[in-house]
Amino acid sequence: MKIEKIALLAISTFISLPSGFAQGSTPPPFSPGTPTASIDWDAKPHTEPLPEGVSWRTFESRAAGQTVSYYIYLPSEYSTSGDKRYPVIYNLHGNGRNSFFQFDDMELLHEGIEKGWWPPMIVVRPNGGRTTFYKDKFDGSMPVETVVIKELIPHIDSVYRTIAARHGRCIEGYSMGGRGSTRLAMKYPELFCSLNCQAGNVPRTSLHYNPDKPDRYPNNYLGPDKQNYIDNDAFLLLKKNIDRIRGKLRINILCGTKDPGHLKTIREFHQALLDEDVDHTYLEIEDMKHNRKATMEMYRKIWFDYHVESLRRAQAELAN
Repeated sequence: MKIEKIALLAISTFISLPSGFAQGSTPPPFSPGTPTASIDWDAKPHTEPLPEGVSWRTFESRAAGQTVSYYIYLPSEYSTSGDKRYPVIYNLHGNGRNSFFQFDDMELLHEGIEKGWWPPMIVVRPNGGRTTFYKDKFDGSMPVETVVIKELIPHIDSVYRTIAARHGRCIEGYSMGGRGSTRLAMKYPELFCSLNCQAGNVPRTSLHYNPDKPDRYPNNYLGPDKQNYIDNDAFLLLKKNIDRIRGKLRINILCGTKDPGHLKTIREFHQALLDEDVDHTYLEIEDMKHNRKATMEMYRKIWFDYHVESLRRAQAELAN
């Protein structure tokens, strides 16, 4: 099995785990102090003005039954480029209270586009709330996955000049966003050509089903039906959709070696990809803690290279 390597590996530690590392793994306990899931569907900007190219927008969601907000970055040339269409990166935010309102990655992309590092692209940040992990809650009160996949993506494709197909879409995120983007990419691989999981846990959700603890996460979010846990398990989704993932979805995974709260399950998912013969790029960053800003700064000038190459390959494949 060959793991695709890029320049990032020159300054990272590559770990190839022993065969069977993930077998028999037991899920780590969730902390009783885990915050309750919540979402402010039409959350407004905390500060203004927003960075150049970034705007706050809303749309009417049938699933949520109300107005839902999102942020979008449009490159400088968008308003003067006629009928030109653009690829879209769906950037899923983390679980911190202010994660929805942090724009340093969009600012970096804007800088890189202006300097010629990357071609013009659109970035969309969905509203994922807190501790939802971009799943639908079993009682219908927080249909985050449905809003993102079934409503927001079609909305973006209808309102903006996007490349409205797999070869024009990427998905990524840090921490909760990495976890959510990985699961969504495994569940809907036909929608995306590129996944970048940045220090996002990849739990074996099906193993956390426990009807004896209905008030404890994830049982208080996914509910009493075990099938709901199976349907939201990235490991099982990988197996289920392997023919639509292998050779079609490019996958990049990174995590710091001093990030024990996330590294274990990321290593296990890396091993699962190896077991399924899925080419991917895997990075363990020496001495890096769970620090999004420091990670991004380390790879500043190549932060979006992976998506750019994924888009190039997917569009070349389409042309052939």
